[in-house]
Amino acid sequence: MDNSIAYSAAEPDDSLRDVVESFWLLTGQEAQQKQIIILPDGRIDLFFSYSPTEPFEVRLMGLSTKPDLATLEPGTVIFAVSFKLLAVEYILRAPVADILDGTRQLPDQSWSITKTDLIDLSSFRDKVSKKIHEQLPDEIDPRKQKLFHAIYESQGNLSVQALANSAGWSSRQINRYFQQWFGMSLKAYCSILRFRASFGHIREGKFFPEQKFADQPHFIREIKRFSGVNPKELFKNKDDRFIQFSLLKGK
Repeated sequence: MDNSIAYSAAEPDDSLRDVVESFWLLTGQEAQQKQIIILPDGRIDLFFSYSPTEPFEVRLMGLSTKPDLATLEPGTVIFAVSFKLLAVEYILRAPVADILDGTRQLPDQSWSITKTDLIDLSSFRDKVSKKIHEQLPDEIDPRKQKLFHAIYESQGNLSVQALANSAGWSSRQINRYFQQWFGMSLKAYCSILRFRASFGHIREGKFFPEQKFADQPHFIREIKRFSGVNPKELFKNKDDRFIQFSLLKGK
């Protein structure tokens, strides 16, 4: 990244790793607007944000399946928690299928976080973590735990049937669950995770698939589908306009 964006991130404690990937803070440093393209990364993000020209607001972002053009206003401050998919059922307790490629505005008092609580990343993480612990049930369906462990560990490279076998859960039931809660099939979600891993490789100048794509043309098609450009243009990342929050380097 250039100096137009300041970014820092913090990991959850071990007790929350099934439902939370990270907590992070992003601020716009430029004096003018910056156009950015946010790339899919397979996470559900809960944003608490404000800027000199925009009031404090809370938004939940569903899964993304395509590049999203956004404008970062000068002085924008975004505190966020990035959830893993298990959190949708067990923490948020409401499907996000209706906000696929979109967001849902939440009441300003959501999660008992107000603008005055947005002091630093550490205190934000502690307060939100406490709230998540209060929501966390005593038990999570072990089939779902096994399924998501396998999905994330494989970076989406296992087949739907292999994932179903590892979880002891039928592929038909899994796809019904994914459609109901997330708005897409398991296969589609795995494609997003493969793209996320591939973007990391492309940033290192690797233009041949290291994930399980059928062949080079399939790899290029998938990169263009999720980013809008071919791998070499994505590597150049002119003006640092392509952003995948999960791969930003925190300070």
